[in-house]
Amino acid sequence: MVSRLVLLNLWVVILLCNSATSVWCLNYTKYRQVGDLRLSRIQKHLETLNKPPVLSIQSLDGDIIDCVHKRKQPALDHPLLKNHKIQKIRPKIPKVMSSMVKQEEGGKSTNISESDGYIRRGAWQMWHQGGQRCPKGTVPVRRSTVHDVLRANSLYDFGKKRRSSVPLARRADAPDVVSGNGHEHAIAYTGTSSEIYGAKATINVWDPKIEVINEFSLSQIWVLSGSFDGSDLNSIEAGWQVSPELYGDSRPRLFTYWTTNSRIAIGAAISPLSEFQGSQFDVTIVIWKDPKLGNWWMGFGDNTLVGYWPAELFTHLADRATMVEWGGEVVNSRANGQHTSTEMGSGHFAEEGFGKSSYFRNLEVVDSDNSLISVRDISTLAENTNCYNIKSGSNNQWGTYFYYGGPGRNPECQ
Repeated sequence: MVSRLVLLNLWVVILLCNSATSVWCLNYTKYRQVGDLRLSRIQKHLETLNKPPVLSIQSLDGDIIDCVHKRKQPALDHPLLKNHKIQKIRPKIPKVMSSMVKQEEGGKSTNISESDGYIRRGAWQMWHQGGQRCPKGTVPVRRSTVHDVLRANSLYDFGKKRRSSVPLARRADAPDVVSGNGHEHAIAYTGTSSEIYGAKATINVWDPKIEVINEFSLSQIWVLSGSFDGSDLNSIEAGWQVSPELYGDSRPRLFTYWTTNSRIAIGAAISPLSEFQGSQFDVTIVIWKDPKLGNWWMGFGDNTLVGYWPAELFTHLADRATMVEWGGEVVNSRANGQHTSTEMGSGHFAEEGFGKSSYFRNLEVVDSDNSLISVRDISTLAENTNCYNIKSGSNNQWGTYFYYGGPGRNPECQ
C-alpha cells in the first residue's frame, strides 16, 4: 500500500544547494500570501517538531542547532515507536569495517595524493567550526523554521521526499527506479536474488545546479526489500541531496531519521565541496543490520555511528534486504517544455573521469556473517544517456566503482 511506502522511506541524506541558483534563496513570505489560519497551523506543527533543547548552538552559517535529549528526539513521535526502547548496546560492526582505523572527527581523512586514485580530504559538518558540541545524552538537530515549511507544497508534504507515481516498464529483476513524473537515474545495482544485510560506499560530494525549485538531484545508497511494484516496498536511503524546496539555501546538509550521536546533527550543513579539476571531497556511508537486535544502523566516515532505523518500522527489511542500488537521481519537470538543466553529480558525464565527473567508490555489501564484501558483479542503468550516464570499473584501490552524472539539457538532450 502507498502509505507503507511513505512511512518506510526513511532516508539519510546530505543536502546540497547551489548559491548560483537564485530561485533557491527566495524569502517565501514576500511572494506567497500566508493566511493567519495557515500560519497558526504551521507554528503548531513546528512546536511539535522542534523539541525543547538542553542547549542551542548558533552555527556560523546561520542555522540554529538544538541539542535535544535523546529520549525526546523527533523520531520517537513515529506511531510505530511508541514503546520503543533506545538501543544502548553498541551494535556489532561488520568485520572488515571493525579493522579500520577511526578517522579524526569521524569524517576527515588523511591527505592522499590524487595519483593514488583517492580524494584529498573528507567532508565534515559546518556547525563544528565554532568549537561547540552538544552535551552527552543529547542529539543535535537543526531547528526547522516557518520558511522551511512554506517551501513545501503543503504541511503534509513538508520533509518528505517526492516519489514518482507512474511505474517504469522493466524486467522483473530490474531495480526499484521509477521514471514516471520525470524521475531519471544513473545507478548501479545488485541482483534481486541476493541475501543482503547492509551496504557501503564512498560518495563524491558536489553542488549540482537545480533549474526549478520543485526539482532535486541526489546521490545515495538504496537498501531495498519487498514488492518492486511499489505496493509494499521497504527502503532505507542514505546519501546527499540538493533540494531547494526542502531548505532553500546554498549549504550542504546531513539529515537522518534517527540518531544517537552527539556530534552529527540532523539537518546541519557540511563543508567543503568538490571543485571541478580541483580538490575532491567525499563521504563514506555504511548501512547494516545489527545481527543481535535487528535494527538497521548507519555509520559515517570509517567507524562513527550516526544512529539507527528501529526494526519495528519494517516488514520485509525486518529480515534482510534483497537489493542494493548506488547512484544518482534527478527530477525532470520539463517546466518550459524541454528537458531540465538540473545537473546530476558534478554536472559532467561519466567518461570525463576523476576531478570532473562524480564517483562512487569501494562498493560493498554486508553478508549473513556480518562481513563487508566487495561487490563484484553489478548491473548499471541510465534511462537517458544523452542527459545522464554511468560507467563502472574496478581496481585494487577503489575496488568496484563508477563515474556517473551529466548536465541534463544539452544539444543531444532536449
